[in-house]
Formats: sequence, C-alpha cells, structure tokens
Amino acid sequence: MCRPRVRGGCRRPYGPCECWGSIPSVATWITGKIFHMKIVVQVKLMPEAVQASALAATLRAVNDAANWVSAVAFAHGVPREYELRKHTYAELKTRGLGAQAAQHTIKKVRDAYTTLTANIRAGNLGNNSSKRRTKTESKPITFRPQAAHPFDDRCLSWQYDAQTVSIWTTAGRIKNVRFVCGADALKTLRDHRKGESDLIERDGVFYLIAVCEIPQAPVNEHPDGWLGVDLGIVDIATVDGMRPFNGRGLNRHRKRQLELRRKLQAKGTTSARRRLKHRRRKEQRHAANVNHIISKKIVTEAARTSSGIALEDLGGIRERVRLRKPQRVTLHSWAFHQLGTFLEYKARRAGVPLVHVDAAYSSQECADCHHIEKNNRVNQALFICRNCGVVAHADRNASRNIAARGEAAWIAGRESRVPATP
Repeated sequence: MCRPRVRGGCRRPYGPCECWGSIPSVATWITGKIFHMKIVVQVKLMPEAVQASALAATLRAVNDAANWVSAVAFAHGVPREYELRKHTYAELKTRGLGAQAAQHTIKKVRDAYTTLTANIRAGNLGNNSSKRRTKTESKPITFRPQAAHPFDDRCLSWQYDAQTVSIWTTAGRIKNVRFVCGADALKTLRDHRKGESDLIERDGVFYLIAVCEIPQAPVNEHPDGWLGVDLGIVDIATVDGMRPFNGRGLNRHRKRQLELRRKLQAKGTTSARRRLKHRRRKEQRHAANVNHIISKKIVTEAARTSSGIALEDLGGIRERVRLRKPQRVTLHSWAFHQLGTFLEYKARRAGVPLVHVDAAYSSQECADCHHIEKNNRVNQALFICRNCGVVAHADRNASRNIAARGEAAWIAGRESRVPATP
C-alpha cells in the first residue's frame, strides 16, 4: 500500500470508496490475465469505554514515537530505512511498541520524508529561496497525535460475521471491538480485503480504513466515441450530449458555510466554538458527495454508450491564475482534482477508457473549424467563432474540443495493430 502523501497528515491507501472524501490515485496491476485495482473501505468502530481509551492511548504512543524517529532521522540526514531501523528499533521496543508496530512506525516516518523530497523536487514548496521551503527543510516532520497508523494482519484480525475486530494496543490485544458499515462495504471487505488497514481518530471517533483488491473490468480498447469533460466553477462539469452539471447549488452552499463560519468566529463564545467544531468538514463532505454523483453519472453514460472519457488536465492552475482577493476563495475551493480522481477510479472499475488531455485553448478553439482566437469566447456562457460564425454554448464547445483531443491521444497511445513484416 502507499505511504503518507500529506506531511504529518492521514495516511490513505491507494484507492477510494464511496464514503471517503479525498481520493488519491488508484493502483492497477495485472495478475495473470486479470487486472486488479486497490480501493479502500472505511468502517466506523464502536468501542466500549475501556477499548476507546486503549485505542486513543495507542495512537498517541505510536505518533509520539514517530515524532522521535523523525527527529533521529533528521539529525542523521534521513538515512535509508534499514539504517534508520538500526538507530531507533531498540528504543521503540523499550517504549512498549510491539515488533510490527515499531517496524510500521519507522517505515511511516521514512516514507513521509520520501514524500517530502518528492514534493521539493516537483517544486510544490517553491524555489530554493522560498520561505515555505526553507521553513519545511529546517525542522523534522511531525505527526499529529491522532494521525493514522497502519496495522497488518499480525496486529489486526477481522471477524466479518460478528462485525468485530481484534487489534493490538499498547495495553495488550483487545478483542470484540464492534464496527459498523453498509452491506456493500461488508461484502467488499469479506471478498476482497487484503493488506494493511489504517486506524485513525477523527473528532473522538475511531475509523478503520481497509485496503481491498478488486478485479478490474477489461478496458474497452475500441470505444465508439468520446465524452469530453469540461470542468468549471459555474458549471462543475459539462459533457456534450448531457445536461450540464450546474454548480449553483454547491456554490450557494459554500457561501452560506463561509458566512456561518465568519459569524461564529466573530462571536467567539464557548457555544460558538462548539458549533464551529460541529460544522467542520461539513462543506468538504457535501462537495465530495456532489462530485461522487457527477462522476457516477458520467461514467454510467460512457459505459452505456461504449464511449471513452477525455478529461482536461488542470494541474497547477491555482499557481498560474491570478485573481482578485474576493475570487480567490472560490478558486481554492474548486475541487476539480477530486472530481478527476473520482472519474478515474470509477472508469477503471467499469472498464471505460479515460485519458487526460492538455486543456490549453480548449475554450477559445472552435470545435467546427478549429480556429483559435481569444475573442471567440464572448463571455462565460457564449461562444461565437470569428472565422466560421458558429454560435454555441462555450462549455459545450470546449467539451467537444476535449473529446476530439482525447480520441487523438487514445489513438496515438495505443499499440500498433499492423502485422509484423515477414
């Protein structure tokens, strides 16, 4: 499974589930002739008071140990995992961690530094002289007391019929910890769970995030057509031939949540702080639900029509675009990457081909005559080609351009079917 992608944050396995908000990319591999992909299933633990105390103490202990290991790694120039184990394993054992817990703690720290190095090389923390990069490189990585910790099958066992788990803690192994989940999630766990599971505490509630390896549907290598997905803020997604997925409701919800947070923060009373804590992540969950609905409808339509999906690549758009201050909140609340990852993993599960294409000038290019001009885009909704005079909805025109680019990219990337010369 993968390792932490967010510095000091929650570790998430490769793939998504219907109840998981932020989704990383899906892993796919081949076993024989069967394609597999990793997703995760999240279940809620319902421990008794004594069990909850043991779980909370375990998370604090392993994350305190991870902070100590991180400081040792930073002092020794972040050595390789084997070298780091020689410096820290014995001390972790004396702190009360079991053998597997100590190994996972060391690996979690080492992988966190690997992720940090990758982010620095990719320029995600700025250039060499940026304050953010200097501050990040000047101190060890730290982990929150409730940050997720991995448990393998030696430390965690599942009893699906009874819907309980047995898990290692610093107070000893505790058994019969109840968990709850949907019927579909339970079936996925029973049939496909494999690998590690992450324990995490969120607002006093414990969750287990289990990795499942499911067979992937064969990809349709000869799609009958392509659906171009144009992403936006006014219309979250526009696909030619489908009703636009309007973002008015989501934007209204975000505006209302922002106003409520401002009022409660300005009030500053104990009850106001309690309400703020209660409402945290409410907007995030709502946006994730909307993106799930949109992505499911697009993938269902693509599967029904035997089409592929072409998705524009908007990576780095927040760094490229310069907006006035009132518009920055809207831009940075735009969950286009999340929608893209939802589309990606749902398409792989359904066997629908998906390609990412360059989004440059897709909103300024005429889908009929391919004339590119800035003045073609009259306003947010209207497109009038200055060359051939065609009038179209701007987002639908962009969707057609993205679909054409997706088809070209798919044809160019496919393996040649020309017979070998004798």
